[in-house]
Amino acid sequence: MMKEKLKITAFNGSARKDGNTAILLRTALEALSERGFDTELVQLSGKPLRGCAACGGCIRNKDNKCVLPDDGLNGYVAKMRASAGILIGSPTYFADVSSETKALIDRAGYVGMANGGLFRRKAGAAVVAVRRGGAIHAFDTINHFFTIGQMIIPGSNYWNVGVGRQPGEVAEDKEGMKTMRVLGENMAWLLAKLHGLPDPDLC
Repeated sequence: MMKEKLKITAFNGSARKDGNTAILLRTALEALSERGFDTELVQLSGKPLRGCAACGGCIRNKDNKCVLPDDGLNGYVAKMRASAGILIGSPTYFADVSSETKALIDRAGYVGMANGGLFRRKAGAAVVAVRRGGAIHAFDTINHFFTIGQMIIPGSNYWNVGVGRQPGEVAEDKEGMKTMRVLGENMAWLLAKLHGLPDPDLC
């Protein structure tokens, strides 16, 4: 186990608080927690975020905050800043992310860039739940947030997608669940290398 605990925060952008997206994220977080990381799952369900107003207030103020009436976004940005690694998960809606997820990445991304790259060189990974098709488009959408924010993306043994429709059904996707565990393991390894910590698989 690591002597120094790094924080990993996962954001569940599903309208279902404990549905398939949450199951996938928790599986990745479990692998990280087992390797000594401090993990947290933030649920966006029931706390709808509005989209970016393109007002430029974050650029003018440069105070690491969005100027819109607080709907939780500034707290999420603060959690991202305090984290060494960030996971963002979404269900697939019309071959893309949920509106909550899109609002999170648009506004947090804008605040991050307006303030000199708040998330630069943090580790970031996308997680997507899908019934059938469109998952890779949603996966790409989240990864665009990481790449423009100069973040580092760990891979897994497949794309980070789990298949299931009814709440809990994704747990039956053995390949998807394995992909989430490998993702967590690889993020742990990457963060250990980035922060000069012992290999978490050997501790």
